[in-house]
Amino acid sequence: MTVTPRAGAVVLALGATLGAGVLVGFGPAAALAGPWFLPALALAAVAALCCAYSTADQHRAYPDAAGGYSYIRHQLGPWPARIGASAHLVGRAGLAAALAGAFGAYAFPADRVVAGVVLLVVVGGLGRFAAGWIGLAAVVVVLVALGVVVAVAFSVAPPANPPGGEVGFDGVMGAAGLLFAVFTGFERVTAPERGDPVFPARALRAAVPVLVGVVLVVALAVGWAVLRQLGPARLALSPAPLRDALAAADGRSLVPVLAVGVLVAAGSALVFVLASARRTLRGLVEHGDLPRVRADWPLDVVAVGLALVVFLALPTGTALAVGACGTAFYYGFTNASARVLLHEERTWPMRTACLGLGLCVLLAMSAPTDALLLTAAALAAGTALLSLNRVRRRIG
Repeated sequence: MTVTPRAGAVVLALGATLGAGVLVGFGPAAALAGPWFLPALALAAVAALCCAYSTADQHRAYPDAAGGYSYIRHQLGPWPARIGASAHLVGRAGLAAALAGAFGAYAFPADRVVAGVVLLVVVGGLGRFAAGWIGLAAVVVVLVALGVVVAVAFSVAPPANPPGGEVGFDGVMGAAGLLFAVFTGFERVTAPERGDPVFPARALRAAVPVLVGVVLVVALAVGWAVLRQLGPARLALSPAPLRDALAAADGRSLVPVLAVGVLVAAGSALVFVLASARRTLRGLVEHGDLPRVRADWPLDVVAVGLALVVFLALPTGTALAVGACGTAFYYGFTNASARVLLHEERTWPMRTACLGLGLCVLLAMSAPTDALLLTAAALAAGTALLSLNRVRRRIG
């Protein structure tokens, strides 16, 4: 069977997308917005669509650049690039920690920390060799596991759930910012790494909206299912909402099926999260903002080390919020740099980058206070360290 470039792009990106946001994002989002987290998914999808367009255009303009850091540097200069790189690394570390936490919570709840550390170390060490094996089979396994949760949750009448408290519509923007993490695997095809498949603009015109649409439909179905079974109050407190929804619907015997799906989802998404962090670190090395290295493995160590620090220091929900906040800030800079691309370098109108910029700023600034403060502190520290290293190299 022949796979078209459009279908290939969608499948490849789905392997990097269906991860932490779907597995553990609905609980923190329900804590912010109650049942209104479902409409918040649509707002996050619009922001992701704009960001995907911007990264696709920039990759066409700079096909050999090392990802978003290099795009920002080319268009806006070194200082915005260092801030953007710091935001990207913070975002990747937070998402990687959330994936590790999701794996531990679902597959080994009694040994959550040990399981998460093992996953990070194993994927960090072997992920680059496994990337080529993550394709249609992995996506099917994940979709089947999520489909089981949805089918069981809707086939059994939910128990009586307590009211959801006072949270509601005023938390929609915060929930959308957190659920932005649901969609952030699109760079797998819009800005591929060196050696990865490169899809033409014609294929991406169809593939990008289809990808975001498929992820939105899947997330809405899963979110609605867990909300139906658990109610907003229980959902807000659940560390593993998909497992708890199965249990509430008398589906405990299917928990092993879900655990397999979680392992595949967390592992495949983590491969690309760490690869993306490594790419940014490589760009920092190439442009002199980090010391020279002779191989890529020290960059893998740094990427995994950052994720381990966040995983061990923060609860999974907070790690996800930091990851989403940092990622939104990063895409704010990416959209800002996409705005100034020349007309002949564009596939999509400039106004999509403008809309993406505005939405990313709003989503990042609407993060929970603790996540926003942690992200801001990490951005300041990262930018300062990169700048000091540059100054030290010049003096030396």
